[in-house]
Amino acid sequence: MRPIIEFCLSNLASGSQKAMEELEKDPNLDIIEYGCLSSCGNCARELFALVNGEYVSGESTEELVENIYTHLEENPMF
Repeated sequence: MRPIIEFCLSNLASGSQKAMEELEKDPNLDIIEYGCLSSCGNCARELFALVNGEYVSGESTEELVENIYTHLEENPMF
C-alpha cells in the first residue's frame, strides 16, 4: 500500500500545482485531486495537502514537497 497524497483543486490553482507535479514523479505515492477537501480557511491561507489523511502545509511549493516527505518519514505506514 502506497501513501496517499490528496490535493484540493482550489489550492492547486493557488500554487500547489507544482508540488503535485513533483510528487507525481514518485512512483511510490498515490496522488489524488479533489474538488474540495473541506479545509477552505486553510486553503485560502497556505499551500497544503492531506498526507494519509493528515494536514501538511508549506509556505512554498518546495517547502510543501519537503514537508510531505518529512511527514512520511516520521509517520511510516507500517
